[in-house]
Amino acid sequence: MTLSIAHVTIDCENAGVLAEFWSRLLETPVDPDPSPEFATVGRTAGAAPVLMFTRVPDKNPGKNVIHLDLHASGRDEVARAIDLGAKHVGDFDEWGLKWTTLADPEGNLFDIAPE
Repeated sequence: MTLSIAHVTIDCENAGVLAEFWSRLLETPVDPDPSPEFATVGRTAGAAPVLMFTRVPDKNPGKNVIHLDLHASGRDEVARAIDLGAKHVGDFDEWGLKWTTLADPEGNLFDIAPE
């Protein structure tokens, strides 16, 4: 038996709104019937892993426990993320790697790095 990632779950204030942001950023559709309480991205498109958004009354304060690292073919994806509502946190060049850290509209951190 082997394990695989089924979902990456993101606690949020409005699941439907945040799913729409990630849908547009990843160019993968929001699955049917999103709501403020629950939404997924990628399930009907066959993506793996599927992003799952759930409304929670109290998010953990401070840095989120899990964040996504995304590969991009160029810096245009950073600009596109910002145009979609992400906030630029910082650019990093460490351990022989370069990446940009951003925050989604609810403050969840994610990184974009060149492939």
